[in-house]
Amino acid sequence: MCNDKKGSIGRWISLLHRYGNVYINEQLKEYNLGAGQYQFLAVLYQNEGLSQDEIACFLKMDKGTAARAIAKLEKEGYVERKVFSVDKRIKKLYLTDKAYAFESKLTSILLGWTNIITKDLSVDEQEYALKLLNKMSLNAEDFFKKMK
Repeated sequence: MCNDKKGSIGRWISLLHRYGNVYINEQLKEYNLGAGQYQFLAVLYQNEGLSQDEIACFLKMDKGTAARAIAKLEKEGYVERKVFSVDKRIKKLYLTDKAYAFESKLTSILLGWTNIITKDLSVDEQEYALKLLNKMSLNAEDFFKKMK
């Protein structure tokens, strides 16, 4: 399946990821955010009140990466930590007014990237691509679960 002209699936996924990060970083620069933080905001927009560890698990990221990203969001005034009333050792993450005001802008930026990479794809092609990428992600997840 891999030849010099087509390359591997992993190569194309990696290329899209790198281009996406460049686009996201450029779009978020004026908000003092980058590609390393927006995913955490996106999760909190849908699931406010999660702990740092819960978000890391949800995004399949290590705890150190999550800690750095959330610290940056906190420093920039997008999230705040509040002690969990049931277990005082746990801090839950909540969005600030600044984050709520930013939600539509982030959505617009992300939609912009989606529009760029799907420009010449039909709706059916987009749905099929999502289906294939989801299937590949599940295969990778299954592989790593079996390694543990």
